[in-house]
Amino acid sequence: MKRISAIEAIALELTDELVVCNLGYPSRELYALKDKVTHFYMLGSMGLASSIGVGLALAQPRKVVVLDGDGSLLMNLGSLATIANHAPKNYLLVVLDNQCYGSTGCQLTATSRAADLAAIATGAGVCDVRRASTIEDVRSGVHGTGVLVVTVDSGNADVPIIDMEPVEIKRRFMRGISGV
Repeated sequence: MKRISAIEAIALELTDELVVCNLGYPSRELYALKDKVTHFYMLGSMGLASSIGVGLALAQPRKVVVLDGDGSLLMNLGSLATIANHAPKNYLLVVLDNQCYGSTGCQLTATSRAADLAAIATGAGVCDVRRASTIEDVRSGVHGTGVLVVTVDSGNADVPIIDMEPVEIKRRFMRGISGV
C-alpha cells in the first residue's frame, strides 16, 4: 500500500484527535489530504515526532496520534522506552515503515534488513504493539493506543509543500488545542 493511502485512511478515521506528523513528505501528504488546525506538521526536527506526541498526550486528555516514519523513529529509539514507561492511554504512535528515508532520496533504513520496529517497541516494554499491512488493518488500528507499525511501499506522492512557516504551524496548533 502507498503511504499516502495509509495516511488518507487514518485521516478519514480521525475526528477530534490531535495529530503530530513526521517531517517531510508524510506532513506534506497529510496537509494535502486533510489539513486541520489540530494537525502539527513537523518541519525540520527529524526523530522528535514520537517524543513531542507523548509529551502532548501526558499534558492533556485528548487522544494524540503521531504519524512517524521508520527512519525518524530509528533516530530516537529511546522514545519507545518513554512511551512504555508512561503508557499514556490517549497516545498512539503510527510508524509508516517504507524501509527508507523517503524525504531525502529513499536511502534504505535498517528496517529494510534486520531491524523490526514492532519487536523493538515490544522489547522496550510497550504493551500494545500491532502491525498493519492493509487499509482495513490501518482503519481499525488507528483507534487503539500504543504502537502501530504500518508496512507501506517506498515512494512519495506528488503533493505541494506546506505553505505555512513553522511558527505559524505552532501558533495555529496551539489555538486548535485550546479551541480558540
